[in-house]
Amino acid sequence: LEVGRATRCGCLCLCVYLCAHTAMPTVRCFFDISIEGKHVGRVVFGLHNSMVPDASENFRALCTGEYGFGYKGSTFHRIIPGFIVQGGDITTMDGTGGRAIYRGGFFNDENFIMTHYGEGILSMANQGPNSNTSQFFIITKRSDWLDKKHVVFGRVDEGMDVVSEIEKCGTKLGRPTKTVIITNCGQLPFERD
Repeated sequence: LEVGRATRCGCLCLCVYLCAHTAMPTVRCFFDISIEGKHVGRVVFGLHNSMVPDASENFRALCTGEYGFGYKGSTFHRIIPGFIVQGGDITTMDGTGGRAIYRGGFFNDENFIMTHYGEGILSMANQGPNSNTSQFFIITKRSDWLDKKHVVFGRVDEGMDVVSEIEKCGTKLGRPTKTVIITNCGQLPFERD
């Protein structure tokens, strides 16, 4: 009986893992990026709004600016080569601030179904459990120690070469060596294959 129960659990866990990691994004957003005032390209994100609707909607609305504030003009304030590029501090631009579209300016962790399994994963930055604002990060390699601490809500679909250019502006301590700005952002039409 115990073996059967473990097998069923194993199959269920595998099914949840496969669904989470093969789910197709249903919302597309973009950032146009400049480094030291020079346009370097566009990053296109796929958001998993069916699995993490609050985080996805927050990011989407901050890309469009429809609440009167958003990512446009904000910087990447923390860049660590071989690990992470982080931005989204739309209030202080230094990593100490941020503001969500929801009442109170923050929102709770929805779930930790998706994991930080490889480069290009888009996840919420936070200051502890249930403290999500506008800050986000993109990982540049597998970072499984972040699992169950940060909500994964999307991935880079196009423009990892631009993320690599951002990554080159970082240091081991995370302080950028150049100014990296989101010069424009928004939502793109969703295209089905």
